[in-house]
Amino acid sequence: MVYPTFGGYGLYLLFSLPALLLGFWAQMKVRSAFNKYSRTRSYAGLSGAQIARRMLDSYGLHNVRVEQVGGFLSDHYDPANKVLRLSPATYNSPSLAAAGVAAHEAGHALQDEKGYFMLQVRTAMVPTVQIGSWIGPIIFMIGLFMASTIGTQIAWLGLILFSASALFAVVTLPVEFDATRRAKAWLASSGVIYQQEMGGINSVLDAAALTYVAGAIQAISTILYYVFLLSGRRRD
Repeated sequence: MVYPTFGGYGLYLLFSLPALLLGFWAQMKVRSAFNKYSRTRSYAGLSGAQIARRMLDSYGLHNVRVEQVGGFLSDHYDPANKVLRLSPATYNSPSLAAAGVAAHEAGHALQDEKGYFMLQVRTAMVPTVQIGSWIGPIIFMIGLFMASTIGTQIAWLGLILFSASALFAVVTLPVEFDATRRAKAWLASSGVIYQQEMGGINSVLDAAALTYVAGAIQAISTILYYVFLLSGRRRD
């Protein structure tokens, strides 16, 4: 049987450290870009809420509400209730950062309206991911510490449950990239943002996209580490 040891933790770092460093760098880029362009007022002076409302209305999505929600960068679209929720830093601000984030979230509402397949897949996965993300690792560790074939089978079950989180992170990538593409296209053509301001919009949205890439790589690296542990146990 394979027991986690200091060497095991060292092996875990070997698998996870590159992804962790990428995630840290991505978060730094997001905060840097958001802090910089949250202080840069757009020429039109529209708040994030106004930007979102205009984009939604331009596509006929008058039924989608725009609401303020607490938190920092807690912006998201709720497809179940058709509500676009923006953090205070986005909802009230006339900055380029707010414009980019608001348009990105409105892009998700447009995906929902158009029946974008990958968004439907991601939404359907949410209940499974909520269960698997916390109970999967627990089941895996229980099985890993059991010195029997049954223990190995339990560990594999935990790994399968946790794998839903990694799959969710991968499915999220095209959803986020597509929402960003829609946001950039609308902002560039709608007249609410001048062409010379698009550099700031791109910096904010591209940095945000990098965080999703880092998240997917982190999830996959953890899965690979778990598989390595179980494969080593089987050889023993």
